[in-house]
Amino acid sequence: MPDATQPDINPAQRAKFLAEALPYIRQFSGKRIVIKYGGSAMTDERLKNDFAADVALLGFIGIRPIIVHGGGPQIGELLKRLGKESRFVKGLRVTDEETMDVVEMVLVAKVNKDVVSLINVHGGRAVGISGRDGGLIQARKARPARLAGIDEDLGLVGEVDHIHPELISSLEGGGFIPVIAPVGAGPGQKPYNINADTAAGALSASLEAEKFILLTDVPGVLGPDGSLFSSLPEEEADRLIREEVVSGGMIPKLRCCLNALRGGVPKAHIIDGRTPHALLLELLTDEGIGTEIVRERAPGF
Repeated sequence: MPDATQPDINPAQRAKFLAEALPYIRQFSGKRIVIKYGGSAMTDERLKNDFAADVALLGFIGIRPIIVHGGGPQIGELLKRLGKESRFVKGLRVTDEETMDVVEMVLVAKVNKDVVSLINVHGGRAVGISGRDGGLIQARKARPARLAGIDEDLGLVGEVDHIHPELISSLEGGGFIPVIAPVGAGPGQKPYNINADTAAGALSASLEAEKFILLTDVPGVLGPDGSLFSSLPEEEADRLIREEVVSGGMIPKLRCCLNALRGGVPKAHIIDGRTPHALLLELLTDEGIGTEIVRERAPGF
């Protein structure tokens, strides 16, 4: 029976949508798309199913999605149940060894497997890994000077030192969709808690992705009057940060996008994961959604 919650779309509109998608399918077929998965899209049941179905579909049509997921609320919930307080400094979770155990337990053993299972329910071939598997994400202790002037020891909070992409290539060669928990391996295989946005941006550059897509709980990058920037050259995005036009959590997201562009990714996108089938709307329609940040070409190109 038809789903009464879905809008009534006539056959001609459906055919138009399919025809509109064709050139994008051709353009992105065989290309890597790194997607940072977080926010409401990870907690709302309908949105979770939409996301998983979209990822499976991308795999079916020859696009190579690579998922990096967060899990902050789930970590906080388990810590609370264990009687341990969550403490943050400028948005980063202070991570002692006990907290790190919980981070790995939640991200690797719970959230990662849930995402993988749901994609597979929709017919995809997803495999869950962490950044420690196969030496994928080599990490180091985060240096305060690199973290917006933080002068406090954050414990086992890490930053990406190097990416070894061989494991990703092997999984893709077998037709699998990698789903990655952002835990890095430091010296002696010491685990480090890495911000998922940062890990996804670094992976997109190292893997020479065609696009880097960040799912958020906002429409995209907004101006002072609340209007949406549909497209931003990287220099303009830099200006918005310098002049504090954007603030709060949007600043690190924009910086991750800029780092991906400077690592060679042609376009980065900040999109609203609260929109049903946000990935398909961004990748396979003319208008897209959210904000795209575009790498500026050198003169003469």
